Amino acid sequence: MAQSSFLYIGLILLAIHWSSSLNIEGSSKRVLVLLDNLALRESHSFYFKQLKDRGFELTYRSSDDSSLQIVKYGEYIYDHIILFAPATKEFGGRLDAETLTEFVDAGGNVLVAGSNLIGDAIREFAGECGIEFADDKNAVIDHLNYDVNDDGQHTLIVATPDNLLGSELITGQSKRAGLPFLFRGIGMSSDSENSLLLDVLTGSSSSYTANPDQQTLTEYPATVGKRTLLISVLQARNNARVGFVGSLDFFSNDFFQNSVQSNTDKKSTKSGNEDLALALTDWVFKQRGVLRARNIRHYLKDDKTTPSYYTIRNDIIFNVQFDEFVYDKWVPFNGTDVQLEFVRIDPFVRTTLKNKGGQLEANFRVPDTYGIYKFIIDYSRIGYTNLYSATQVSVHPLRHTEYERFITSAYPYYISSFSMMVGAFLLSFIVLYHRDEPSKPKVE
Repeated sequence: MAQSSFLYIGLILLAIHWSSSLNIEGSSKRVLVLLDNLALRESHSFYFKQLKDRGFELTYRSSDDSSLQIVKYGEYIYDHIILFAPATKEFGGRLDAETLTEFVDAGGNVLVAGSNLIGDAIREFAGECGIEFADDKNAVIDHLNYDVNDDGQHTLIVATPDNLLGSELITGQSKRAGLPFLFRGIGMSSDSENSLLLDVLTGSSSSYTANPDQQTLTEYPATVGKRTLLISVLQARNNARVGFVGSLDFFSNDFFQNSVQSNTDKKSTKSGNEDLALALTDWVFKQRGVLRARNIRHYLKDDKTTPSYYTIRNDIIFNVQFDEFVYDKWVPFNGTDVQLEFVRIDPFVRTTLKNKGGQLEANFRVPDTYGIYKFIIDYSRIGYTNLYSATQVSVHPLRHTEYERFITSAYPYYISSFSMMVGAFLLSFIVLYHRDEPSKPKVE
């Protein structure tokens, strides 16, 4: 009876763990949109319509709604969260910075937009991700790169694609299109020791973050030059993704549609905001850049069988199928830089897998050292989810019947052994059959 009770409790705990974790793919599209003001649904309608056209199920809620929750009966009811509520000091219901962090730890994705006012809840969550927003009422200022529609404070800046991250998985075709970006918001800085953060869009060399209402700077700006982050993203170790954009207006209808004319008379009929915003959202919500490995096989090259153990100096073949998730479907991965390591404490073999339509294959010889080995693939590239695979095998030494009968390198020893035997035989023969003649007596 006690044993069945323990089994029942174990099954319940397993079910809770399974239900509270989110899928790492982008196939689920339940999105919670938190807004400071529900009027943002109208001012940002183009952006939200594009998300709906992509199949996302949007749920709009006020950020201070007292009934707000993202977990129900131990299960997450949303896969992604959009925080368009930068000024919210405290979320309503059961949502706070700690809950958002747990959501990311479970594999959820979050997109955050800022403004000149950043609430404590957003600051705390950003700090957990290694991002620090500038003080309230600060804005990114650029006296050399601003739009002609600026109000005179030079806070409506024009960001160039030259300062954009060169990864099409994250930014799409924005860099190649060459369209400038309109930005009006707050600057950010990132933790330099956090290797999980990526600077997607930075300010120009003449940009800085300060209070535009102050006529003179009384203290050093929060950020200066290209250290002024406009857009930054984080991919956690569990492949959850978080995006930070310092401007809520970046996603607005006006910024999507407006033409751009900088103070240097450079004109563009359209800004690149829409293309970059949608590409960034697709990446954060795992519509691109998600990898999986399947059908892992390893076998002997000669007879195509997988033995229970390998023997030193066996020729073996390792292959695996790599797929990439692209807009609701899995397609063969076409990368050619995936490496395989054959590891026993340290790698004994490191080779690049040959890609044949998503089927990656490597052919190598087992080292002349026996022990417990692992086939390890540790693929980490900008824009892709981190993919780690380890398959353990044992390598045995040769059996006594598998060694060569005569080893070529031992021929000198064979010759010396036989020469000693011949020498001993001749010495024995001489000793046995040699007889000294008797000495003759002396004659007086």
